[in-house]
Amino acid sequence: MNTSNTPQTPLPKQETAAARWARFTPIKTGEDYLNSLRGRAIKLYLFGKLETSPVDNPLIRPSMNALRQTYDLAIEDPELATAHSPLINARVNRFLHIVESPADLVMKNKMQRRMGQLTGTCFQRCAGLDTISVMHSITYDIDQKHGTPYHARFLDFLKKAQAHNVIIGAGMTDPKGDRSKRPHEQVDPDMFLHVTGRNEQGIFVTGAKAHMTGGLNSHWIFVMPTMNLTPEDREYAVVGAVPADAEGMTYIYGRQSCDTRALEGGSIDVGNAEFGGQETLVLFDNVFIPFEHVFMDGEYEFAQDMVARFTSYHRASYVCKTGLGDVMVGAAAAVAEYNGVESVSHIRDKLVEMTHLNETIYSSGIASSHEARQLPSGIFMNDSMLANVCKHNVTRFPYEIARLAQDIAGGLMVTLPSEQDFASAEIGPLLEKYLRGRGDIPTETRVRMLRLIENMTLGRNAVGYLTESMHGAGSPQAQRIQIQRQMNVEQKKWYARRLAGIQQVD
Repeated sequence: MNTSNTPQTPLPKQETAAARWARFTPIKTGEDYLNSLRGRAIKLYLFGKLETSPVDNPLIRPSMNALRQTYDLAIEDPELATAHSPLINARVNRFLHIVESPADLVMKNKMQRRMGQLTGTCFQRCAGLDTISVMHSITYDIDQKHGTPYHARFLDFLKKAQAHNVIIGAGMTDPKGDRSKRPHEQVDPDMFLHVTGRNEQGIFVTGAKAHMTGGLNSHWIFVMPTMNLTPEDREYAVVGAVPADAEGMTYIYGRQSCDTRALEGGSIDVGNAEFGGQETLVLFDNVFIPFEHVFMDGEYEFAQDMVARFTSYHRASYVCKTGLGDVMVGAAAAVAEYNGVESVSHIRDKLVEMTHLNETIYSSGIASSHEARQLPSGIFMNDSMLANVCKHNVTRFPYEIARLAQDIAGGLMVTLPSEQDFASAEIGPLLEKYLRGRGDIPTETRVRMLRLIENMTLGRNAVGYLTESMHGAGSPQAQRIQIQRQMNVEQKKWYARRLAGIQQVD
């Protein structure tokens, strides 16, 4: 545990761990979840102004609806979306479950695909789920080396999280500043989140976490290092859990393509009226973390392992994109039907190719779960090579699936008049006439499907299907580096020499 005497700055209210948990009421249903987000003292900026009622904001609400679905699915399909927790001897939402076997990881992947099918967007809980697994093993390992109390602290926190059925968000990515410099070398030390003060009750952290998926929609946020660290980076080697409405935190809402369509009213032009994703920049200004919620404090040598384990879990979690891929295949097939070309051979072949690519992603993710290995703490972790292959497939295949969906949809997808034009007494009937496809399919049905494809390939939910596929859990080169490290070329050369009859050199 770090005991350095960091100079203190003016510090906010030092709320105890017990007081923080006392603010939470156990959540059972999706509606309970939405209500749990009301009345929080959250400082949120949207379009340069403070937003005081995010739950009722039509731009923000779809992202909350996606998380609501994780609660509803647990009720509708408990075998898929819940699991028995030995920590509290009760069934808990699978998004809060410790993976006790490869079968748990397989069920996790199946749940993630199902959630993608139901929402058509990023449902914002996978990073938090993967953080739970990482914390279980890394706190155990730190304790074994240093005799720290982190593992017991974490288990106590997780018991409360499971009992209250809360959402945990992951704050890993720092702004990074000058990428050529390590955290302690930055001109501005806040480019990486770090400890700025400490007392007998806990620590204080300052910095920022970028691209935080569902940050505003979470109840708790785990802050973690984003890279391997050196002894000089000790103050950056910090892991802790903070309530999403902790004093000193500021959220700045991220823009998404076509997001203001949600403010226009109507349900057609948005493409997916009910569900959406969310990314936020979260600022930390001397945010207090009581020691009960601190799980790393200066043990810099474990940062690299922690990040590596997180990527093994999280890159396999990108099987969620196959659920969105299922929606894309279905939308492309439906619009082909509405256009009257569903039986054309090249259309069928494109749908086959879309399906092939989608299932290839899923197969590598599922394989990484089946090949999981047990860690010293007792839980299981995905096979790292196959997890990286899964994520690397995700950086490519959804783009081709999206391209084929746009190919099948046709240019009308991006030249459609607005929903208001269709509602016009003067030109609405003309649009109904000239934009109809097959005679027995209502024009509005065709328009809605085209808007969904636009939404997922160009609009708001293209963030969750395409851009996040590229950069989430590490950009493509990060996976290639890991694949290179693990591909064991020398062993493969040995196999080849043996079969070729070449004398082996030991």
